[in-house]
Amino acid sequence: MKTHIITYGCQMNEYDTHLVRSELASLGAEFVDTWQEADFVLVNTCAVRGKPVEKVRSLLGELRKEKERRALLVGMMGCLAQLEEGQQMARKFEVDVLLGPGALTEIGKALEAQSRFWDLSFREELTHHLPPAPKGALSAFVSIIRGCNHHCTYCIVPTTRGPEVSRHPDLILRELAQLKAAGVVEVTLLGQNVNSYGKDQPGYPSFAELLRQAGRVGIPRIKFTTSHPVNFTDDVIAAIAETPQVCRYIHLPVQSGSNRVLRRMGREYRREWYLDRIRAIRQAMPDAVLSTDIIVGFPGETEEDFQQTLSLYDEVRYDSAYMFIYSPRPGTPSYKHFQDLPREVKVERLQRLIERQKHWSYQQNQRWVGQTLEVLVRGAAKDEAYAEGHTRGNHPTLVPAAQAPRPGLYQVLIRQATPHMLYGEVVGAQEPAPLPLAMA
Repeated sequence: MKTHIITYGCQMNEYDTHLVRSELASLGAEFVDTWQEADFVLVNTCAVRGKPVEKVRSLLGELRKEKERRALLVGMMGCLAQLEEGQQMARKFEVDVLLGPGALTEIGKALEAQSRFWDLSFREELTHHLPPAPKGALSAFVSIIRGCNHHCTYCIVPTTRGPEVSRHPDLILRELAQLKAAGVVEVTLLGQNVNSYGKDQPGYPSFAELLRQAGRVGIPRIKFTTSHPVNFTDDVIAAIAETPQVCRYIHLPVQSGSNRVLRRMGREYRREWYLDRIRAIRQAMPDAVLSTDIIVGFPGETEEDFQQTLSLYDEVRYDSAYMFIYSPRPGTPSYKHFQDLPREVKVERLQRLIERQKHWSYQQNQRWVGQTLEVLVRGAAKDEAYAEGHTRGNHPTLVPAAQAPRPGLYQVLIRQATPHMLYGEVVGAQEPAPLPLAMA
């Protein structure tokens, strides 16, 4: 069966796509580059914001038209599939296979059914599943915990992915060992609340202990995302500082700098706690690279509230940030109970925040000029004169393509920095991966 998978959303969705892709490969699927060539099109969906939902809606409309012209099997998986909103969409656009995020291991049964197959259950075997290492990859993801026990008023994830369930540490370490043997040099540990790992399972190591164990596997780079500030405890900070393999890149979503807005968001911490965590990180690791998520224009956010977000940004001086206009999602408390702000207000505030982000990203990136950093070069950049990669601090970096002919880890002297990019020249290299540049 000629198969094409389209993925929207977060890194967890990318990991889930790899899991399902490996299952399909074991069943003999042949993967093609476009959905126009495929007999089976599978769409892995995101429901966190409205924009990816509209992309799915548009794509399913095109696929329904294609089904009128020829035999085509259409599947939909991921967070949107778990919601009534997505199920209505699936009925409207005649989706054949519908799998929630907890039922991905049922893909084989779905294809055997020879008829419409929907499964929205949360299956225990998914937690015990060990996907094979991706072929020819230098970077990979490893899921360590699924689901979420927090109840932020804007977020649909607890509904779509269920409560927190930690994977057994032996499975995680086996998966890491497989990735190392396959030549992977960078792994990102994944979870909706990655630093809640182990809290649901007595006898499991804490997240801090798991980081230390992961470091001993010997993969050069270990990263993790996404952390919740309430669980970013001193032992986690110490584990990062004391484990050389764990990158000192910390993504710690704040969402707002206003305590009043944080309460309305149900975020379980206040500005003071968050800033205390930042101070603890900087005290232990002055060279730490910090990024965050911020929602602009949450219902009820006043200009004073927004100014507090700007002042927090100035105090932390983030290296980078993911900034979003509040997107009301059906099924969330904020959608049901709060009145949305006018779009023009949200857009204007977002523009001001972006300008603040550019200022601090430029200032922070200047500190790397003149320093030699380890860069994982992935492949050719859009400008073929350059190869692109990223540092241990997740900075996008460009180097002359002739200096990095193959993907791998290189020592790069940084010559120039902009708010969003570092530029450098290669001054040394570890043994590069034996892959053509285009495959990285």
